[in-house]
Amino acid sequence: MILTQLQAEGYRTSKSYDGADLVIVNTCGFIDSAKQESLDAIGEALSENGRVIVTGCMGKGDDARTIMELHPKVLSVTGPAAYEEVVSAVHQYVPYTPVHDPFADLVPPQGVKLT
Repeated sequence: MILTQLQAEGYRTSKSYDGADLVIVNTCGFIDSAKQESLDAIGEALSENGRVIVTGCMGKGDDARTIMELHPKVLSVTGPAAYEEVVSAVHQYVPYTPVHDPFADLVPPQGVKLT
């Protein structure tokens, strides 16, 4: 839902940290090894990019406090199913102002079906 909304607004995804304006890390807090993997992913994203938003299962309660203690440079931490909060955080840290093209903007993103 997060990617769908951001792409609908004109944001683009990047396959590398280098080309990204920020990184969204979706965490899992189901088992300890998943929590550690999430914390490692946050640390890697911070060291490679520096601008990180965290969401998912670890984004609430004690896990959220742990994230902020271990990684105080994280821009935002949100819990599970908080996609609107994530999108708002993206808007805050990477405002998107599309260039209006009167010809292309008349065509919907899915294209036009002429049958």
